[in-house]
Amino acid sequence: MAAQQKQDNFYKDPRFARVLFNTARFAWLWAIIRVWLGWQWIEASLHKIGDAAWVGNGAALKGYWLRAVAVPQPPAKPLITFDWYRSAKLVAYGEMLIGVALIIGAFVGIAAFLAGFMNWNFMMAGAASTNPVLFTLSILLILAWKVAGYYGADRYLLPALGTPWKPGKVFTPNRGALPA
Repeated sequence: MAAQQKQDNFYKDPRFARVLFNTARFAWLWAIIRVWLGWQWIEASLHKIGDAAWVGNGAALKGYWLRAVAVPQPPAKPLITFDWYRSAKLVAYGEMLIGVALIIGAFVGIAAFLAGFMNWNFMMAGAASTNPVLFTLSILLILAWKVAGYYGADRYLLPALGTPWKPGKVFTPNRGALPA
């Protein structure tokens, strides 16, 4: 029994991590970070969504690629290729959706993961800018997913929908009902 208790203590998070990432005590901090990060994504998307170079013909990304990575004449391929990433619509609308989800606090862990994934791709494509800061904040929001949306839609969504390992009220309608 003592060995089991020692093993259980070994896997526990440090107290500061439990308090910071698993209790509502710091939900206010995560709300500030979440809303600020969400606004950064919305602001980045606003100038793109109304621009045909982004959502029409993709000329904006082509221009970026031509400047950032020397693209040789066809049929040669550039040294760095992210073909799926060349869809400008995916970038423009993805930024908007991530921003909205973060601001309203809906599925914060998933939105933060997607935000971090986009930031990582932007950095890998050569655009440092504020991406390292945004990436770091996304990682922190991923770690705090249980409480980052406490002052937001996740306060209601997570108990209702649950997680893949523990379904919520929507998927367990008979929870607490008396057997027939």
